[in-house]
Amino acid sequence: MSALKYSFGLLPALLSFLAIWAGGWWSFSPPIVIFGIMPILDLLVDGSTENIDDEQYKTMRKERAYDFVLYTAVVLQYLLLFYFLYRVAFTPVVWWEVIGMTLSMGMCCGILGINGGHELGHRRKLSEQRMAHALLLTSLYTHFYIEHNRGHHATVGTDQDPASARYGEWLWTFIPRSAFGGYFSAWELERDRLARKNRVWTWDNQMIRFTVLQLAFTAAIFLIFGWVAGLAFIGAAVVGGALLETVNYLEHYGLERTIRDNGSPIPVEHIHSWNSNHPLGRYFLFELSRHSDHHAHARRAYQTLRHFDDSPQLPTGYPGMMVVAWIPPLWFWMVHRHMRQERERVLAMGGETAISPRVERTRVTARMATNE
Repeated sequence: MSALKYSFGLLPALLSFLAIWAGGWWSFSPPIVIFGIMPILDLLVDGSTENIDDEQYKTMRKERAYDFVLYTAVVLQYLLLFYFLYRVAFTPVVWWEVIGMTLSMGMCCGILGINGGHELGHRRKLSEQRMAHALLLTSLYTHFYIEHNRGHHATVGTDQDPASARYGEWLWTFIPRSAFGGYFSAWELERDRLARKNRVWTWDNQMIRFTVLQLAFTAAIFLIFGWVAGLAFIGAAVVGGALLETVNYLEHYGLERTIRDNGSPIPVEHIHSWNSNHPLGRYFLFELSRHSDHHAHARRAYQTLRHFDDSPQLPTGYPGMMVVAWIPPLWFWMVHRHMRQERERVLAMGGETAISPRVERTRVTARMATNE
């Protein structure tokens, strides 16, 4: 029964189906619900810091119901995608309905497609990794499987990681930096993996296979459904990728790993990711917001991720913080003040913090300017 709460993560598919089926102004209902109503509800509910015990962990990690929720996401994502393409291509819709449907489909690409692909991409089973590839394909983001697992998890919190947002960086400059940086990083990772075998430009290169797959998939959509539906598909994929990069932005914003004397960073710890215990965001995103434990134990199944007191906590859930991030002045005003509070809270506990010390220097500078 406890797995049922994670079926809430399938809500984007239901909302998007209703939006695409009903058309009209209903086509904009998923963005309104997810980024309008959900953040308000998250503010009204306190997050729980409760963790499962060892016995519960042993039971829950083997419970197949949690996996079936993810497998269902794969099926729903493809059914919804083809229904979306059919509606745009073969039924009478006006241009603004296409925009609403594209936004709604794009939200599924980001939430079910990339987020579900993220969870399955960390699994050891080849079948689940293939499901991850299939989900990422719907957002044309298959390179994420390579860069996230072998790049981001190794370099998070350093200048070498394109997906770690720097203190003071605007979301709208971060998105292209992370998107293009992650793509080229995936090519470099595959080149380095295959260079010693002298097999870089062969079918062994996953980036070559992913590129061919994405081009063939997109070409097939244009041929079967026409250019309008093809462009709508690309638009939905862009929306999905932008949602991923927005989440990347808030997950590690202003957090830095200390560099040791030998020039290498300290190991990734629970202090290197922003977290949120607000329940709607947790269940909606398959516990993505308990991100610190995921980085410390990448193979740990989503339903068993834990809260840690020394992990920095965001003011509200991920959906609400995404909306705040879209307005950079509001983000800086809210988050920088919160960062100072979190830094002081953790240090008062006697713990360590990865929050950039620049947040304290910013306050000192502001005080000096006020005194002057």
